[in-house]
Amino acid sequence: MADNGSKCEQCRHYGYDEDCETYVCDVDLDEDEMAKFMTDTFKDCPYYDPDGEYKIVRSQM
Repeated sequence: MADNGSKCEQCRHYGYDEDCETYVCDVDLDEDEMAKFMTDTFKDCPYYDPDGEYKIVRSQM
C-alpha cells in the first residue's frame, strides 16, 4: 500500500481498532470498494479527508 498507506495514515477516517489490534478505515465501504482497497487498486479515495484531528485544534485556537 505505497500510495494509499501514506494517505490513509493522514486521513481522519483511519484509526486504531482495539478489537483487531490494527489500524483500519472507519468508512463503511461496499464490497467493490473493499476489494479495491484490499488489492491496493483504490486510488484517489473519495472519502479521504486530510488533517482530520488538526482541523479541530486549529478551530480551537
